[in-house]
Amino acid sequence: MLPVSVQLYSLRTESERDFDGVLTALAGAGYQGVEPFNLFGMTPAAFRNRVEALGMQVSSSHYPFANRAPVSQTAEILGELGLKRALGGYAPADFQDLDAVRRTADCTNRLIDNLSASGLTLALHNHWWEFAELGGRPAYHLFQELVPRVEFELDTYWAANFGACNPAQELLRISSRAPLLHLKDGPLIKGEPMVALGQGRQDIAGILAAANRDVLEWAIVELDACATDMLTAVTDSLVYLTTNKLAGHHA
Repeated sequence: MLPVSVQLYSLRTESERDFDGVLTALAGAGYQGVEPFNLFGMTPAAFRNRVEALGMQVSSSHYPFANRAPVSQTAEILGELGLKRALGGYAPADFQDLDAVRRTADCTNRLIDNLSASGLTLALHNHWWEFAELGGRPAYHLFQELVPRVEFELDTYWAANFGACNPAQELLRISSRAPLLHLKDGPLIKGEPMVALGQGRQDIAGILAAANRDVLEWAIVELDACATDMLTAVTDSLVYLTTNKLAGHHA
């Protein structure tokens, strides 16, 4: 069964007030993993110990982002978190034109070499701008060809590019290289808040059906912003996945 994690950026406001309370609530809701972006003052070892004491795992980590930190720091922190996969991502300027895409690919290939020397692989998280059209197709398609060794943590909401792309088809293109998925739902309108999985326009079942289950390790819920209570929306998202037998522990 595909385990479910949650990107803790979703609960950043709540975590600033009571990080341990957030972790405890997520474990109680039935989440099997968490993906941090910030440790809110905890050491990596203490964070991992607390997560595991609550019966969860550190599925992956956006702390530190591999293309924004020295490789030695990334390797040390991920080692303490018990991970072998670094994560990274890029800004709009890195995909603004074809030359920028090629430069970004060159940087990524060098980063992969440097991470590999420390025993780490690299997966990239996307936003919508990677799927803006350049030269008649999404910029990410060229990038994927130029960086054949990179893995992907495909953010399936941003991969829809507000309805311009089909996220299931985008996943199918790279399913052999996509061990992690970000799942979110919403109206697919720029600037509009997201909603719990199953309450927006995303075809969550269709997206998961496009995944390579021999490669995919975690489904990760992330809601960047929500008009309703975030912990409720995150909990409802897990309920949607489990009751529809798409991921997680089925009742």
